[in-house]
Amino acid sequence: MGYENHTFNSDFILLGLFSSQTSLVSFSFIFLIFIITITENTVLILLICKDIHLHTPMYFLLRHLSFMDILHISNIVPKMIADFLSGRKTISFAGCGFQIFLSLTLLGGECLLLAAMSYDRYAAICHPLRYPILMNEHVSVLMAGGSWLVGTINSTVHAAHVLHLSFCGSTAIDHFFCEVPAMLKLSCVDTSHYERGVYVSGIIFLLIPFSMISASYVQVLLTVLQMKSSEARKKSFSTCSFHMIVVIMYYGPFIFTYMRPKHYHTPGQDKFLVIFYTILTPTLNPLIYSFRNKDILLAMKNMLKCNFLHKK
Repeated sequence: MGYENHTFNSDFILLGLFSSQTSLVSFSFIFLIFIITITENTVLILLICKDIHLHTPMYFLLRHLSFMDILHISNIVPKMIADFLSGRKTISFAGCGFQIFLSLTLLGGECLLLAAMSYDRYAAICHPLRYPILMNEHVSVLMAGGSWLVGTINSTVHAAHVLHLSFCGSTAIDHFFCEVPAMLKLSCVDTSHYERGVYVSGIIFLLIPFSMISASYVQVLLTVLQMKSSEARKKSFSTCSFHMIVVIMYYGPFIFTYMRPKHYHTPGQDKFLVIFYTILTPTLNPLIYSFRNKDILLAMKNMLKCNFLHKK
């Protein structure tokens, strides 16, 4: 006889991110990051939708990335804010399941989307004459749609499996949201078979896309080094460097969190690592991928100018 799952009609307890000593400072920082992330990603989406010059494959993919970032941080931070203000730390079984499902959908989808964006840059810089063929509207729609679809399928499988585990002891999750590694530590059954499935997903969604992104940017840098213009080389190298920093900040902690055996996880370390790919990266993505871009800055200037003239 196996263990009986007693959690379908009970709540989990999220122990949270904030300690009693630094709770107000940490809360203020997270709240500010949340507002900034929502604002800048929303502005970016509006700019891309409104400005016809930004209706290109690169910005189409970037718009989906911003939407994923908005959903992801909104899946986690509002619950943290509500728990801090109310003093309650409980989350229902259904609410926990929804957090796992949406989080894995967006994390998996973003992993694939970042790889698609790196391919777009590779095609634009290394094969400029063939770019309209390699990255047309049809290809970009397939890439974005495929990222959402494959991420959703993977998330459905993992969320369903985790929610059918038996949690016979404590229901206190030492985390600030329901995440798979933290949930596995609560289970009172052997999860080794499922962990192997997590490793397989890690290879598909983490190692392969990260390798593709790294290979793409290596090719881009090799092409950039052959440019005659020193200014163009400097600009392209700066752009690639910033992109790779964000990619490493996203994939590095993500890989370290999901591809380690359960017994190597510690709550403090996990919470610190998760902040990078759930809170910080959604804040940095618009800054790195767009607001340093002349096209985006020009679109913003034109939008502000139109609004000003309209008011007059």
